[in-house]
Amino acid sequence: MATAKTKGALDGIKVVDLSRVLGGPMCSQALADHGADVIKVEPPQGDETRAWGPPFVDGAASYYLGANRNKRGIAIDLSRDEGRDLVLRFLAEADVLVENFRAGTLGKWGLGYDEVLAERFPRLIHCRVSGFGGDGPLGGYPGYDAVVQAMAGLMSINGTPDSGAVRMGIPIVDLGAGMAAMQGVLLALYEREKSGRGQFVEASLYNTAVSLLHPHAANWFLSGKLPVRTGNAHPNVVPYDKFETASGEIFIGIGNDGQFAKLCALLGDADLAADPRFASNAERGANRADLTVALQALMRAADGKALCDELLRAGVPAGPVHDIAEVLEHPHTAHHEMVVAQDGYRGTGIPVKLSRTPGTVRRAPPGFGQHGREILAEHGIDEDGFDALVNAGVVVTEITPR
Repeated sequence: MATAKTKGALDGIKVVDLSRVLGGPMCSQALADHGADVIKVEPPQGDETRAWGPPFVDGAASYYLGANRNKRGIAIDLSRDEGRDLVLRFLAEADVLVENFRAGTLGKWGLGYDEVLAERFPRLIHCRVSGFGGDGPLGGYPGYDAVVQAMAGLMSINGTPDSGAVRMGIPIVDLGAGMAAMQGVLLALYEREKSGRGQFVEASLYNTAVSLLHPHAANWFLSGKLPVRTGNAHPNVVPYDKFETASGEIFIGIGNDGQFAKLCALLGDADLAADPRFASNAERGANRADLTVALQALMRAADGKALCDELLRAGVPAGPVHDIAEVLEHPHTAHHEMVVAQDGYRGTGIPVKLSRTPGTVRRAPPGFGQHGREILAEHGIDEDGFDALVNAGVVVTEITPR
């Protein structure tokens, strides 16, 4: 069992996090979960997601709490020369900078990577999470998750023929961009071990969304046909769909003919697997509607949970459609520590499990400017200096209304 004293794989790595909202904060939270020391620098108005509620606790929305644990927080006015000087102090000891300003913003502030940071801090890895990247026809434009879901085709393949295009129920592009950004940072850290040099890393929402279009992009490359919205059904694999049972909805995913035969046998109709219309995935796909009707008739009176248990024991992927509470209270979730608690904070756990250097939750998400004195003291600024910066409005201790 990992404890708060366990040193993670990134112990000793220092990160300055200037990002807000979700993609950047998820990247830095993942780095922090695995031991990095992350300083979250918020603007005087605070991270926007502090207000993205309800629900709230102590003035902070759950949305903010879900993306900012294991960090220390300080609020600095980066429009001020003195504020930017503080960030430069932090970067002198940092390994990684994470930010999601629009392209060119840091350059205008004298903090551009090519113009300033690369020469001044040659080992620094500068990671930017952006909407569309810094160049190209859409370069520099702002991007939010749902807008990019629409523009990058994800909405076009989600939903049913009747519903039309539907936004996915989670901010999958933001979350994916955060994971891609973490991957980029880790790649750059590994390469730095060989070259001794940092580099610029960019993870854009648009590029991430396009990379998530499998298998629809692969299908289009080969066939030239636009995908149709199939609801819960898989476009390539049959049966791979949601079904009604007497005790609720279940999902069954059949990946090969052997699994299909086991499904039919457990449903009490082994002959169905021998039907020439359903003998292989290609035939099942061509006769999808008939097969779906037949399977639904066999399952409608079944106990869904018991059926899923039988199928899993037989090596057939299947599971009940759980709601969020059922997932977070499930024994398997608890066994793998996928709900964590620290200092009154509860959140989802760390998905990647390392045997010797596991990730840990050591800190609740920081209050606004909570660690300002501590952070500045570590960078050579005493109590009087801290108070002077607060009085001058460079360091902020209370959120400034937008």
